[in-house]
Amino acid sequence: MAQNEGLDLVEIAPKAVPPVCKIMDFGKYIYRQQKLEQKQKNKNPKNEIKGLRLGVATSPHDLEIKANQAKKFFAKGAKVKITLVLHGREVSRKELAKAKIAEFLKYLEGLYEVEQHIVHQGRFLNMMIKPIK
Repeated sequence: MAQNEGLDLVEIAPKAVPPVCKIMDFGKYIYRQQKLEQKQKNKNPKNEIKGLRLGVATSPHDLEIKANQAKKFFAKGAKVKITLVLHGREVSRKELAKAKIAEFLKYLEGLYEVEQHIVHQGRFLNMMIKPIK
C-alpha cells in the first residue's frame, strides 16, 4: 500500500504486539520533528551571564553608564557578573573596592537581587546579581 502511494512504511512501536506501523512520508516527518525541536529550543530561557568590569578609580559618571548597561541586560533577563579589578597597591585596600561596588549598586536600587555575594579571588572581586522577577 505504501509503495502504491509513493510513501514509506514506518514502524512506530516495534515492541508492541503486534508491532505498530504507519504509512507516511518519512522525510517530511523528520523535517517536522526538527522544526518542532527548534521551536522548543528557542522558547527555553537561556541563563545568559553578562559581565561588567569596574576599577577602584572608576568615576561616578562611568558607574552610571555601567549601571545603564546592567539595566539593559536585566531587561533581556540576563544575570550580571560584576568584576572589580584591583591594580598595584589597591590589592591591600579591599574596603575601597567593596565601597565602590556598593556605590555602583546604588544606581541599580530595587532592580536586582544578589545571587552571589562579593568573593575575593586574587586581584579580582566578583559579585553576581540577577533581575527581580
